[in-house]
Amino acid sequence: MMRAEVIAIGDELTSGQRLDTNSQWLSAELGVLGVPVVFHTTAADTLEAGVEAFRAAAARADLVVATGGLGPTADDLTRDVLAAVAGSPLELSAEALAAVESRFARRGMAMPETNRRQALFPRGSRIIPNPEGTAPGIDVDVAGGRSRIFALPGVPAEMRTMWRGSVMPAILGMLPERATIVQRRIKCFGAGESAIEAMLPDLVRRGRDPLVGITAHEATITLRIAARGRDEAECRGKIADTEATIRNCLGTLVYGVEDDELEDAVVAAVATAGVTLATAEVGTDGRVATLLAQAAARSPRGGCFRGGRVLPRSADSGCAAAIAARARTEHDAAVGLGIGPVEPMADGRGEIEVALVTAAGVERFRHMLGGGAFLAGSRAAKFAIDQVRRWALARG
Repeated sequence: MMRAEVIAIGDELTSGQRLDTNSQWLSAELGVLGVPVVFHTTAADTLEAGVEAFRAAAARADLVVATGGLGPTADDLTRDVLAAVAGSPLELSAEALAAVESRFARRGMAMPETNRRQALFPRGSRIIPNPEGTAPGIDVDVAGGRSRIFALPGVPAEMRTMWRGSVMPAILGMLPERATIVQRRIKCFGAGESAIEAMLPDLVRRGRDPLVGITAHEATITLRIAARGRDEAECRGKIADTEATIRNCLGTLVYGVEDDELEDAVVAAVATAGVTLATAEVGTDGRVATLLAQAAARSPRGGCFRGGRVLPRSADSGCAAAIAARARTEHDAAVGLGIGPVEPMADGRGEIEVALVTAAGVERFRHMLGGGAFLAGSRAAKFAIDQVRRWALARG
């Protein structure tokens, strides 16, 4: 069985200044392909550290996927490291240089001389095109052909595009059994990662076909279904059965699929219910209004969101129900959503009251803050708008 190692390059990672999310994402992707990741390595931005890391990886893994160190500055040394590990000199690629120059030309800018470094490749290596940026990736065989290295930029958006467009197909071609792989993401909100996993009947386990992975980001839970089969139709059949099970188990916790955001689901639910919405918030610093305004701008039915008022935390604005009622009246909306100020608790944490005001009366909810200032605010805003989604769904 093919074994893989993932390497992350960067002083900001080894120093703890930034969290290495690229390695987590790549490991999950490799797992979908049936390639186990046996090592994670993080190396500093020095030639010595990089050479040591890549030589060790090439000695113990058939496949190495690395991120970082492909920029134009002096401390971007991945190409130099790979040249040393492969025992091949760096050569300028006219094809890569033209791609970098054209990217600057499209912006109406002259290419700085330092960016020529991004067109240097170890002799015998292959270019991984980068449609999103100026740093092409490097695909090179090392250790006498016993190990293959794919080096990608550290920018997540660029790395993921290059993975899907070039690296994943190349790895599939290396596997002894060719197969089609199809993935689908199910988006959830309203319960934690462990709670959702417990609600699913043995779906999130290794070796299952299709494989179901679970990740959390700012309280949004994503369930990724990955199926392998002879063709796309077989894969989609497997996915459909698993998705039906997930939806039956989780009910309204599921709000969308793929790139759907919670706020998009809220606007869609409000529009489908045939009502209008206005908001007022104190403790969430405008996050609710921002989320709904952005979703409304993306939706052809976004007119259902009438507007939002953001009140300073220091203001004596009244309780969540009072400001929700005022927002409802001011914007002539059917539904008023209010988020009150942060209320300190004895244990040092905070709590926020959320109120939903309609012609039928007032519904109140409490949300416990946690996860640091920014994350707490983001979670609270999502919790608040999710109450609107649930209300609208029940109405329909």
